[in-house]
Amino acid sequence: MPVVQKITPCLWFDGQAQEAAEFYTAIFKNSKIVKIARYGDAGHGVHGMLAGTVMVVAFELDGQAFTALNGGPMFTFTEAISFQVDCETQEDVDYYWNKLSKGGDERAQQCGWLKDKFGVSWQVVPRALPEMMSDPDSVRSGRVMEAMLQMKKIDIDGLKRAYAG
Repeated sequence: MPVVQKITPCLWFDGQAQEAAEFYTAIFKNSKIVKIARYGDAGHGVHGMLAGTVMVVAFELDGQAFTALNGGPMFTFTEAISFQVDCETQEDVDYYWNKLSKGGDERAQQCGWLKDKFGVSWQVVPRALPEMMSDPDSVRSGRVMEAMLQMKKIDIDGLKRAYAG
């Protein structure tokens, strides 16, 4: 049974909705494609898609419901919206960073942020980062900020060294 949640992110693609859903579900555990709906003849004058073309892919990433829509070239992704991936260990950070960034825009990689091959922005964040950044000791948290600003993929040991001084 599909996940029922109040808010479901809908990602707009230009013909790559199914490919993207397959890409993401292969990366995240407990993930699956739930349903694929296709364009029919109805509304062709509005949407311009051929009957049988994938319209919407409902999928789940680790239990979180998403929708991928093939809406056409009118809209593209920007960094104004991103998805955060919570990571416990450096192994988790490395795994998600390497998988999500494969084929993506290397110029858009900094401070744990990356852009995947579809243009979707992700933040691969170790749990230790916000804990250290929120330390009331501004000298310690400042060193962590300085260290993070020098990184593309977050290095937890590097953050810990900066935090310790």
